[in-house]
Amino acid sequence: MKYPVIIHKDDDSDYGITFPDLPGCFSAGATIEEAMMNAQEAAECHIEGFLIDSDPIPVAHSIEEHNNNPEYNNGIWALVEVNLDKLSLKSKRVNITMPERLLNSLDYFAKKHGQTRSGVLARAAIQYMASHQ
Repeated sequence: MKYPVIIHKDDDSDYGITFPDLPGCFSAGATIEEAMMNAQEAAECHIEGFLIDSDPIPVAHSIEEHNNNPEYNNGIWALVEVNLDKLSLKSKRVNITMPERLLNSLDYFAKKHGQTRSGVLARAAIQYMASHQ
């Protein structure tokens, strides 16, 4: 999942990063590159807290949806990739039923993107639940 971030810098300070969709999640670094690396780790830790608390993961909105917010006028937009698979807690085997045609499409998609069937289904479920809160 990709989260938009706003990169900002005040005089005599490091670069700061704010996540509009992850309230309370911030990062910083001496360079933009360092700040972005730190931002990915900050986002993963923040989302891991949601998972541990069994709270829904906030939806990542588009940059366009945040662009008109005056709070983010003086910065540079970027995207931070968060690998939800790295954050998953203990896995549990389940048995599901779905149409064979859908299963074939799912397997093709997973293989094409270097993922597993379970990983694609888990990410799809997380994104669906987050967007239908």
